[in-house]
Amino acid sequence: MTNSPSTNSRAGRREWTALAVLMLPLLLVSMDVSVLYFAIPSISADLEPTGTQQLWIFDIYAFVLAGLLMTMGSLGDRIGRRKLLMIGATAFGAASVCAAYANSAEMLIAARAILGIGGATLMPTTMALVRNMFRDDKQRATAIGIWSGVMTGGIALGSVMSGILVEHFWWGSVFLVNLPAMALLLLLAPVLLPEFKDPQPGRFDFLSVPLSMAAALPLVYGIKEIPSEGFEPLYVASIVVGLVFGALFVRRQRTVESPMISPALFRGHGFGPAVTLNLISAFAMMGSAYFTTQYLQAVLGKSALEAALWALAPTVFIGLAAPIATVLVQRGVHRGSVVTAGFLTSACGYGLLALTGTDSLWTVLAGAGVLASGAVIVGSQLTDLALGAAPAEKAGAASSLLETGQEFGGALGMAVLGSIGTAVYRHEIGDAPAEAKETLGGALAVAQHLPGRAGDALLASAREAFTSGMHIAALAGGAVLLGAAVLALRGLRGVAAPQREEQREPERATA
Repeated sequence: MTNSPSTNSRAGRREWTALAVLMLPLLLVSMDVSVLYFAIPSISADLEPTGTQQLWIFDIYAFVLAGLLMTMGSLGDRIGRRKLLMIGATAFGAASVCAAYANSAEMLIAARAILGIGGATLMPTTMALVRNMFRDDKQRATAIGIWSGVMTGGIALGSVMSGILVEHFWWGSVFLVNLPAMALLLLLAPVLLPEFKDPQPGRFDFLSVPLSMAAALPLVYGIKEIPSEGFEPLYVASIVVGLVFGALFVRRQRTVESPMISPALFRGHGFGPAVTLNLISAFAMMGSAYFTTQYLQAVLGKSALEAALWALAPTVFIGLAAPIATVLVQRGVHRGSVVTAGFLTSACGYGLLALTGTDSLWTVLAGAGVLASGAVIVGSQLTDLALGAAPAEKAGAASSLLETGQEFGGALGMAVLGSIGTAVYRHEIGDAPAEAKETLGGALAVAQHLPGRAGDALLASAREAFTSGMHIAALAGGAVLLGAAVLALRGLRGVAAPQREEQREPERATA
């Protein structure tokens, strides 16, 4: 059965309570993006993965997530968003147990892949349900602001949970924290969450599923591998293959009778610019995370727990950003101006990161906080704009496009800025052992086996080189954000606040 709120009613206590329930899977999926930041050393010591396996342990979750987001968003529109949410929660919980008790690198990689499948069902369904439950523009903007804050805060919280649990328990505990929340969701969702689906979805286009995966997976793989391995033929070919299949996917969506992703979505005023600008925001956010996590541990010498707790500090800024932006828009400030201000704020955060020395804890925390605040402002406003422009029955597909863009943006940010930082590091460290020239972690390992002053000298040189690389990457990231601010000012100039649901689509509500 499909429930639809009346078009002339505002969301009440039930909907706001349901929103709190929806935040459970969202928090866990976002935490799993960063939960391995501080657990990887313990996993490496226990399972002894090869270098390639270690990369796959970390990356397979994001690969599968990116590859299936569009499929799952469209599937939720067809079979029901609550139903898909509960299926995904079950898979996520089961995979968490498998990951926690994995006794080999291969088993952990497989479990992380299943976690990615579960995450791909959870992310678009939560956003789509928010779109459906909150039909009033102001309430929807507030709810999406909360959604964005939880999503960003969850990434930081994942690091904290990882640091605390690894410090006191074994590495598998970072996955077991998913179980209580998923169990609670499975109990409460049938009671509190209404079911929504497209009343006239058309036939599901099964050919679009492998096409979308064949486009997303090679692209993300190639983009992620180039920073560490260079422009090897395999990775360049991977990107080319992804682009070719991407073109085939787009062509099929334009020609098939019932497309997975309807091209009509991009005819909604502001939807296309919102997806593009949201990708750029993710580029900046994840690009900075590549450096700040390493800086706290390898440059400042913090333990896993200390680094995780310090990484949580910027969330104070994040928690204030989205509500302030929402209030400004509701009081008449043009949304394009607010998004532009968000990009400029993030650029200032990168400016602070470009000023850090090798002992600048407060500067790097302030930079990360300011950058994340701007990203949350941008993300919350662009998400509201895109979902408001999309038809209610296509909210799952619209959500999946936004989140796929975020995944690609994050991968590009880590790849491009990470490559810049790595190139500067290798140039600046000068005459050093080959392993030390590869990464800062390699330099730390080599220094432990060198006598006294030689080890100290290598450490100092490596930390200076890494910080120099972070400076140049931050300047590059800031330049990208300044360009995005100009694009937002121009591209969103004619975008007005979405009309109220009762004014825009009464025929769908009564169908």
